[in-house]
Amino acid sequence: MTTLNYTTREINLDFRIKVYGRTDDGRRINTLMGVSGIIDLIGVELLNKFLERAYRLVSDKTVCKLRRGLVVTFYNK
Repeated sequence: MTTLNYTTREINLDFRIKVYGRTDDGRRINTLMGVSGIIDLIGVELLNKFLERAYRLVSDKTVCKLRRGLVVTFYNK
């Protein structure tokens, strides 16, 4: 099992995470999510990859798109 590279507290202090698109069961979503919700949706490995990218970039937001139609946006606080 893979673990997060950052703590939940650290992620929540630095970012707001918004998810847009369709889930695996076909529901449409457009909402802010917490760390546990995003882990359930995309998994720990992808979240680690996206967080590395968001911490590396110094812009106001980082947009990460998945092939299955989900768009995950990290807004810097």
